[in-house]
Amino acid sequence: MYTMEDLKTNRDAQITVGSIVFFLLAFPIYFGYAASTATGSLGGGVADYQVNGEITYVELESGLQGIADGETWSKIYNTDAVNNADDLNIVGVMVSMSYGEDETSSGLGCVGSAAADTITGTASHLEFTGSADGQNNGGSGSHEAMATWYNESMVGAVVSGLTMDEIKAQIDSMGAGLGDHAVSITVDANAGNEPVPTCSRSDGGEEVTYTVSLMVLEYTIAPFIDTSDI
Repeated sequence: MYTMEDLKTNRDAQITVGSIVFFLLAFPIYFGYAASTATGSLGGGVADYQVNGEITYVELESGLQGIADGETWSKIYNTDAVNNADDLNIVGVMVSMSYGEDETSSGLGCVGSAAADTITGTASHLEFTGSADGQNNGGSGSHEAMATWYNESMVGAVVSGLTMDEIKAQIDSMGAGLGDHAVSITVDANAGNEPVPTCSRSDGGEEVTYTVSLMVLEYTIAPFIDTSDI
């Protein structure tokens, strides 16, 4: 702790206190500047930038859909149905699915077990498409499929060698997320083996619970200050 007398006469004390005051003033200025550049109102030159962001979800629809073996259920959603969609940085569309097992057996002395069914979800927007398979493994299961159009690797990282505008171009959709978004779910059902001749097993499809959501990225871009040596 320095006294007032130290601040008047001790050069080391003056430098230390001056440095502390500088950083206390500089940090709010830097981050306030970053907040304004994140909206594109200002430009930043090539430097090191800390990019932070969080994905939130806007639900478009949820429901339960029976899908027969070998069949595909599909639907198209448009952002016209979303309030203030023009103000959102829409960077992806996702379909979340969960499902049980509808396989049945009939006859006498059944001892076999249900076979795993494959449920395939697909989400797409413009030229961006993402698909993912899931299985119920004779019981239940869940998975997600999504299509995205932003550079996910930048979020939560220090990005070097680019300007703020160049970073923004990779994480801000600039309205490209507006319009139609397509989702489809396909079921490939399988009946398990039944060793008992008097018993038979069948599986005509599955009931799939689904939720379709837009993915919205809220982000900040801030000049990176390395304080590890301070």
